[in-house]
Amino acid sequence: MPQVRADDVNLYYEAVGEGEPLVLVHGSWNDHKSWQPAIEADLRASFTVITYDRRGHGRSETAPGQGTRRQDEDDLATLIEQLGPAPAHVAGNSFGTSIVLGLAARRPELFRSITVHEPPLIGVVADDPDSMAQLQPTMTSFDAVMDHLRNAENEQGARLFVEEVAMGPGMWDQLPAALRETFVTNAQTWLDEQTDPTWAVLDLDGLSACTVPVLLSRGSASPTWFSTVLERLAMAMPQAQRQTFEGAGHIPHVTHPQEYAAVLTRFIRAAGPDAPSPGQ
Repeated sequence: MPQVRADDVNLYYEAVGEGEPLVLVHGSWNDHKSWQPAIEADLRASFTVITYDRRGHGRSETAPGQGTRRQDEDDLATLIEQLGPAPAHVAGNSFGTSIVLGLAARRPELFRSITVHEPPLIGVVADDPDSMAQLQPTMTSFDAVMDHLRNAENEQGARLFVEEVAMGPGMWDQLPAALRETFVTNAQTWLDEQTDPTWAVLDLDGLSACTVPVLLSRGSASPTWFSTVLERLAMAMPQAQRQTFEGAGHIPHVTHPQEYAAVLTRFIRAAGPDAPSPGQ
């Protein structure tokens, strides 16, 4: 089983395809398999695609004690360095995007390009009354999910998250059984992520030192507060491009894999292997 040792845990990874290295960072509740639709759509034909299970997910190990997003950032740095693709093209989804941006603010030299979809960086919009008002129902649902998980009611918490936060009413029963099982298995890791006081904040000043090509994307069906987050990121990274996936929501690589793969491939090819790294 391919693994990378990152500080105190072993991380499971897979590498497929040929070409420039592209590292994909999954969001909460799932694992590396969530990227499979986009990989099969086109990505493996254009890149050496590296996916991995973040600590506490899938086949990767879990460390005891309170985890932090910074640990996930350091894990990503280790993966890039040990597998030898640095600087690499890196794409993230949801909480995986927060990890990518957090690392980019500290280690911009590791990135050739960055693609991020809907980072849940609530701290970035904490001073925006409209965004916080729109977020209130979501935060109420978060609290209810966390109550379930603290009582080891993992399936109830996962169902509530899917139906009130991520996908909408009735969607839990429409998910494949294997995906529901993955959500339940990773439920306690999500609780650990939410307990980290730094999970939703970002060093925007540090991020401004990252000058590589950046693509910021959202789904047209997603809450508008994600747009405000992306606007704040664009202010810190004026070189960033914007993309909206029409009809998509929070996981376009799953729901619209052909379009997602095409957009990502075009963006990376435009960035090119000779795109300047930070400090050049």
